[in-house]
Amino acid sequence: MTGRPEGATVVRADLLALTPEVLATLANRGLVKRAGRAVDGGEAPALRTDDGGTVYAEHPDGVRSSLPPAGGLGAGSCSCGAPGICRHLLVLVLAYQRTIGAAAPAAPGAPVGPGVSGPVAGPGGPGTPVPTAEAAGPAGRFETWSPGEVTDEELAEAVGDSALAAARRRHRRGYVARVRRPTAEDPVPQVELPTGTVRFLVPHQIAFAHADAADGGPESVALAVWAYRAADRDRPGVWEAQVRVGGGTTEVDLAALDRAVALAGEVLLAGAVHTGAGAAAPLATARRDLDAAGLRWPLLALEELAAQLDAYAARSARYRPAQLAEVLAELPARRRAVVNRGASPIERVLGTDEPAETPLRRQRLTGLGARVRESADEFGVEVFLAQPAGAGVLVLRRDWPRADIGRVTGHDLAGRRVAGTTVRALAGGNVVTESAVRGPSGRIRFAAGRIARTTVSPGAGSWGELPPGVLVRDLAALGAALAELPPRPLRPRADAESVRVVEIAEVRAVGYAAGEQRLDAVVADPSGGTATVSAAHRSVCPAALDTLAAALTGAHGTPRYVSGAVRRGPGGLVIEPFAVVAEQTVVVPDLAAGTGDGALAGADTEPPDPVDAALREGLGLFAQAAHAGLRHLPGGFPDRLRASGAALATAGLDRCGAALRALAGTLGPAPGDAAVRAWVDAQLRLLVAAESR
Repeated sequence: MTGRPEGATVVRADLLALTPEVLATLANRGLVKRAGRAVDGGEAPALRTDDGGTVYAEHPDGVRSSLPPAGGLGAGSCSCGAPGICRHLLVLVLAYQRTIGAAAPAAPGAPVGPGVSGPVAGPGGPGTPVPTAEAAGPAGRFETWSPGEVTDEELAEAVGDSALAAARRRHRRGYVARVRRPTAEDPVPQVELPTGTVRFLVPHQIAFAHADAADGGPESVALAVWAYRAADRDRPGVWEAQVRVGGGTTEVDLAALDRAVALAGEVLLAGAVHTGAGAAAPLATARRDLDAAGLRWPLLALEELAAQLDAYAARSARYRPAQLAEVLAELPARRRAVVNRGASPIERVLGTDEPAETPLRRQRLTGLGARVRESADEFGVEVFLAQPAGAGVLVLRRDWPRADIGRVTGHDLAGRRVAGTTVRALAGGNVVTESAVRGPSGRIRFAAGRIARTTVSPGAGSWGELPPGVLVRDLAALGAALAELPPRPLRPRADAESVRVVEIAEVRAVGYAAGEQRLDAVVADPSGGTATVSAAHRSVCPAALDTLAAALTGAHGTPRYVSGAVRRGPGGLVIEPFAVVAEQTVVVPDLAAGTGDGALAGADTEPPDPVDAALREGLGLFAQAAHAGLRHLPGGFPDRLRASGAALATAGLDRCGAALRALAGTLGPAPGDAAVRAWVDAQLRLLVAAESR
C-alpha cells in the first residue's frame, strides 16, 4: 500500500525507530524475516491511526492487530491467537515504517537529538570522547540520550505498580550496577545488574527496554533507570561507570566469612597432604553458612578449595598445588578488602547481589570456539558463547569420565552431543535458546526438559557485529583497561572474564618454539596495536598448532578475528586462542582433525625473562607450602624462601623479596597464625606482581 495510514494525525516515532535488530531482540529473527517477506510479497495490511496514536491493521488473511502508543510491542493485540509478539504485529510495524517513514522528519532508526552533557569517555579508554553523531557519519548516527531522564511516573506506567514497588524494596537495600553509555559502535544504552543486562533499545521509549532475565524483567528495568540516574549524577561523561545505587552501608555476615577464612588457614597449616576426610564436615558447614549469608564469591572459592582437596584425595590430575595456593590466599584477601573498606564495592568483592541462578529469556548466542581439557580420569570441553544482548561471554562446560569413553582427542569430543547438537556446532555456530540458565560466574546450562527450545545454525564468523564489551578493535585501550582492574583475588569470579574477540588487521609474524612446543604469532589490530597469539602443544589436541598456524597464515582465507583469553604479559598482551575466523570460516583448533605431523618451523627458545623466572620460582615455593602444609615443611625451606626473595629483589621486586624473607622468619617448629598471615601477604604480592606483568 502507499500513502499515509487512514486517519494518521500522529507520527509514531517509536515504531519508526524499531530496526530489524531491535525487532529480533524483542521477538526473534525468524519472525522478523517472515514479516519482511510478507510485506515484500504484497501482504501488507490496511492501516489506520486514531487520534490517540493507536495503529490498527487489517491483514489480508482477515486477522486484525493493533499497537497502542504505550507499553511497547508487548501491549499490542492480535486476533490470530498466537502468544506473545506474533508475526502480524511485526508486519504492522514494518508496513507502518514503509508508509510513514519516507514522509516522517526522521528516518527509521534512532534520531539524533540532545545528548548527555559533558565529554564522554568512549571504548578507547577513559578520556576518549565518544564520536558525535555528525562525526560518526550517516551509517553511524546515534543519540547519546540517558535513560536516567525517565521519571518514576513514566516508570510506573511502563513496568506496573507491583514491579516498581519490588524495585523500590531492592533500591532500599542498595545494589551495584555497571552503566554503559551509547556510542557510534554500540548505540544502545545498557546496564549490567547482578540479575542480568537491561538494554534500552529505542531512545526515550522506556517501553522498549529489554531485560535478558526471564523473571523480574520489569523490576530490572526500573533498577537500570535508577542506575543511569546515579551514573549521570556521580560519573558524568564516562562511557562505562560502576555505581552503587540506593541503600546504605551493606551489611554482611562476617561471622560466616571469618569461619571460612579460619578453615582456609587450617588447611594451609596442615597442607593438602595432611588434610584428611575430617575436613569434609567443616567445609560443608562453612559452605552452607556462606550460601545462607549470600556471599557468592567466597562460596565459590570454598567450593573450589573443597574440589582441590577431593581431587588430591582421589589422586586426580585435577589437583593443582598452584590452584590450591591461589584459593587459600583469595578467601583472606576478600575479607581484608571488606574490613579495610577497599576501593572495590563490597558487593563486587563478596558477590552479595549475585543470585545462585538466573533463567534467561530468549537468547541469541555466538560460538567463539572451545577449549579442551584432559586429566588422568576425565576429558572436558568448555564452549565459549558471546551474549550480544548482554555484552559478555558465557561458558558451557561438559565433562566425560575417561573410563566411559576411553582415549579420545579434541576432534572426537567435537562430535559429542550437547543440548541436542554437537560441541562442534556450538563452538562455531549461532545459538537461539529459550532454556538457558546462567550461574553467577557466567557458566550456562540448558534447563532439563526444554532442549527442544534450543536451535543451532552454522556460523559465518560475523563477529564484527559483536558489542564493544566483547569485540576489541584497539588493543592498547584494552591493555589500559586490564591494568586498571582490581587484583584477581578481589574481582568477581567470572569464568570468561578475560575472553575477547580481537579484530585482525594484519598477521605480522608466526613462529614456533620447538623446545617448548609453542606457537607464537604477532597480530595487529586496525589501530596498529599488537598482541601475541600463543598456544602450547597438548596431546589431547594433536592438530591444534598446525590448524592454528594454517588459519593465521591464510590457508583458509584472510584471517579476520581471533577469540581467546587475553592477559597481560612481559611483552604486551597475550591471547590464548580458542578460534580464528578466516573469511567466513570459523576455525576451532582444539577440535581439529589430524595427528599434528605438520611441518612447523622450529626456532631457538628465547632466554626466560629474569623477573618472570623469579616470580615463577617464588609462586612454585608457595604452591609447595600449600601442598605440604606450613607445619610440615622440610628443614631447608626457609633458606629456599630467602634465596628466592633475594632473586626477586635482584630482579627489582624488593617488596616481594621482603615478604618472602618475612615468611621465612615465621617458620619454626610450630608455625601458627603469624605464619599464615605472612604466607598470605607474600602470596598476594606475588600474584599481583605476576598479573601486572
